[in-house]
Amino acid sequence: MRLFVILLLLAGPAWAQSDPADFPDAPGREEAVAFCGSCHSFRIVASQGMTRVQWDESLKWMVQRHNMPQLDKDDLDPILDYLARAFPPKASGGGRPGWTNPFAPRQ
Repeated sequence: MRLFVILLLLAGPAWAQSDPADFPDAPGREEAVAFCGSCHSFRIVASQGMTRVQWDESLKWMVQRHNMPQLDKDDLDPILDYLARAFPPKASGGGRPGWTNPFAPRQ
């Protein structure tokens, strides 16, 4: 909870762009919106569909390449669980391959 309050304070205007109530209700929603929304519009985050492993790799990449703060396991797990549950990989329809995010880590 302490991390959530800190992130909320740091998020500033980005928080205002993303109302947690606009996204699927599940544990970790507020933390994910606050953490991811501090740099991104959460709508952009929500449009990505990735597995938990891909979400984890994406966050690791942001730590390495963009100096995102490294979260400890207790703070990271609820965010990864939420992202993977709320925004899983999108199924391709009609036998055609779906859109692939060129920035998403490969499994």
